[in-house]
Amino acid sequence: MKKYLLLFCLMALVQVAFAYELPTDSIHLANKDSVIVEFGKSGRIVIIVENKEDFEKLKMMNINQIISTLDLEENENTGELTIVEIKKKDGTSKEIVRVREEGAETEVNIGKMRVYVDESGTNTRVKIETGERKYKDPAFRTFFNTDIGISNYLTPEGSFPTSDNPYAVKGWGSWNIGLNWVAAQRISKGLYWNFGLGFQWYNFKFENRDFQAIRGAGGIDFTQRDDVNGFKSKISASYITAMTLLELDFGKMNDKGRRGLRIAAGPYVGYRLGGQSKYVYRELGGSGRKKEKQNTGLYLNNFRYGVRGEVGVGRVTFFTTYDINELFQEGKGPALNPITFGIVF
Repeated sequence: MKKYLLLFCLMALVQVAFAYELPTDSIHLANKDSVIVEFGKSGRIVIIVENKEDFEKLKMMNINQIISTLDLEENENTGELTIVEIKKKDGTSKEIVRVREEGAETEVNIGKMRVYVDESGTNTRVKIETGERKYKDPAFRTFFNTDIGISNYLTPEGSFPTSDNPYAVKGWGSWNIGLNWVAAQRISKGLYWNFGLGFQWYNFKFENRDFQAIRGAGGIDFTQRDDVNGFKSKISASYITAMTLLELDFGKMNDKGRRGLRIAAGPYVGYRLGGQSKYVYRELGGSGRKKEKQNTGLYLNNFRYGVRGEVGVGRVTFFTTYDINELFQEGKGPALNPITFGIVF
């Protein structure tokens, strides 16, 4: 099968070659004797011969002999054969025709055209694709990504705290930042199992900046500061987190690459690394900004666990997380479940 595919490559190469500039030192070959084989509407193969003796030898050769003289070398790691390449002036080369054989499957890439032959079944299947060369999806890959989102929390009633609560969160400034290492295993076409390990930082910036979160004797207290002009008040916490997601990529399932819809969902668990409250203010008589920090991690839950969901189209992916357990230890603070919304880079 390979020999016939190579013959097809030689024929199709002529069509592709019109997109490339021929070296100036090959122009004089047009004056030599030549054999021209035409096919299709515009395709042709041109064989240049130097003299009559060479032409007589060519007449005695069959297609198998022509192919054997190519002396092709196979890449043992990928199983690919580079049949034709163009040498550039800077010493680099550009592949034009490449063949890959894997069992009963053979793939031929000619410029932006791809020919796929499957002989695994009773009947041989041939598929020809044109346009941009498709990305071959690896069975396993690893990568890094970054989460940037906004943080809030939900009350037991399933609503966001209202402004009359001292711990009500201000949307702008309540950032959630995550740095993740992800390993993706392809289960089937378009279906993946992802495992991630990373670090997350929560910032809950209070809407009412006159209240300060203070570590009390039996829990966290939200104290109104009327002795200063409050400028910023927040609680922050950091976690190391492990997560696992099942991802369904409709684009790759339908051979559209990254242009399709992607959805993913799965659980996560995290362990708290730190936590504190921060209060920034100015004195009533006028002064520069001053800061007060307290270790409020004593009343934060050491573990967090919840579910994560992702929706993506093209290169854009949105995420959301919801902590099933509460932010504070039971009886040490208000009953609040953190929730985040953001984008993955």
